[in-house]
Amino acid sequence: MDIDTVSPRAETPLDEEELADAGRARRESLPRSAHAEYTPPAGRDPLGILATQHEARLQSLVDLRVERMSADAFSFYRGTAAIQSADLAAGPTTGTEVVVCGDAHLSNFGMFRSPENAMVFDINDFDEATVGPWEWDLKRLLGSVVIAGRSLGAAEPDLVGIAEDAASAYRDWLARTLRHSLRERYFRPTSVNERHRRLHPETERMIQEVARASGKRTSQRVAKRALEPDGAGGLRFVDRPPILQRAEEEIRDLADAAFQRYRATVPPNVALLLSQYRLVDVARRVVGVGSVGTRCFILALRGPADETLILQLKEAGTSVVEQFGGVAPLPGYLDPELFPAQQGYRVVACQRILQAVSDPFLGFLAERGFTFYMRLFRNRNASFEIGTMSPVQFRDYARVCAVVLARAHARSPKAAFVSGYLGSGDAFPRAVARWSSAYADQAERDFATFVEAARDGRFTVAA
Repeated sequence: MDIDTVSPRAETPLDEEELADAGRARRESLPRSAHAEYTPPAGRDPLGILATQHEARLQSLVDLRVERMSADAFSFYRGTAAIQSADLAAGPTTGTEVVVCGDAHLSNFGMFRSPENAMVFDINDFDEATVGPWEWDLKRLLGSVVIAGRSLGAAEPDLVGIAEDAASAYRDWLARTLRHSLRERYFRPTSVNERHRRLHPETERMIQEVARASGKRTSQRVAKRALEPDGAGGLRFVDRPPILQRAEEEIRDLADAAFQRYRATVPPNVALLLSQYRLVDVARRVVGVGSVGTRCFILALRGPADETLILQLKEAGTSVVEQFGGVAPLPGYLDPELFPAQQGYRVVACQRILQAVSDPFLGFLAERGFTFYMRLFRNRNASFEIGTMSPVQFRDYARVCAVVLARAHARSPKAAFVSGYLGSGDAFPRAVARWSSAYADQAERDFATFVEAARDGRFTVAA
C-alpha cells in the first residue's frame, strides 16, 4: 500500500497495522539517523521572510513586534515559525502528514478551563495549524527546548539530554495512545491534576501555583479592568495604547453584522446563548510576539442579567507551513468548500482536532477581504513562565509538552505510520536531539543578525 496516495477519507479506513509496517519500511530509504544533521538551505533569507510578513501587518505595530522579538533569543524564536518552516522544507521528512500545530514551541502549551469547569493542559495556539509533516512540530518543540534551556544557563549536554528525553516521551506516548480506541484518543484531555509518572514534586507545585494564578485570568476580570461607563448608560473600553485602543467608528459599525455571521459557525446551543447578548464595544488589542501586527480585536457583549462576556476576534492568514514551508493544502482533512478560502475555519477546525476539549465559542468569519476566527477571551488560560523554572521543572515540562503533542498527533489517520517509523529504540530521539542543538545555533545566529538589522533601522516603519 502506498500510503502517500491514500486520502484519510477514503472509503476504506486506513489499516493501522499496514501503516505501522509502512513506517518501519520507510527506515530503509530514510534512516532515523538522517534527522541528526541540519544543513542551511541554499539562498536562505531569514530577514527577507520577516520583512515579507511585516508587509501584511498593521504598519503602526511593526516596531512593537520587532521590539518584542528583540528581547532575547527565545522571544525571537517564538516569532519565527515562518523561518523555521522554510528551513524544515529543505530537510528530510518521511512524507507522511498529520494535523500539525505549526508552531509547537514550549510557550504555546498551557492550561485553560474546559466547558465542564475542569482545568486541562494542552496546546493553546493554532494560528499556523494545518496538515503537514509530523516531524516539523516535534522539531519546532525540541528546538525551543534547547534555546529556552540556554537562557536558563543549562549546560549543552544536559539540554541535548532533555531534548532526547522529550523525543523519547513523544515516541512512547504516541505508541501508548495508539493502543487506545479512536474515540479515547480524541476525547481524553490531559488534566492538570493528572499524576504523570516521574513528575518531580517541584513540578507538581509549579502546576498548582499556575492553576491558582489562572483564576485571575477570566473574561469577567477583563471586563472590570478594561471597561468604563460611557456616560449614556452603556460601557466602553478604556484606551491603553498601544496594547488596547477603542476601534474606529467604522469598525464598530461593522462589528454587529460580523457578530451575526460568526454566530452561524458555532454549535446551535452556543448560537442561542449568544443571541441573548448585545454588542456594546470593540477595541483593538495587541497579542503575543509573532502575532503582533495582525488584526486583532476584543468585543464586549452584555447579557440579559447585565453580565459581560469578552470575545477575541483574531485575523487568520495562511499558515506559515504552507506559505513558507511550501506544503500544499491536502484533501481529506478539512472541508474543501471552506478551506483554503476561509483561513479562520482552518484555525478553528485544526484546534478542534488537536485539542481533546476546546472552547465552545470557537467560530470564524470573513470581512472585507480578511479572514478571522473568534474565541472566548481569557478562559483561565495561563502559560508557564519558563524563565522561572528550576532544572527539574524544565525537564518535566519539556517532557509533558512532548506527551501532549503525541496525543494530538495520534488523532490523525496516519499516526500509526509515524509510530512504526519511530519504533521503540533510541535512534530517532538521539538524532533529533542533535538536530535541535544545531538548529538552536542557527536561530541564535539569526537573532544576532536580526538585532543588528533592527538597530540599523531595517524594519523601522516611517511615521
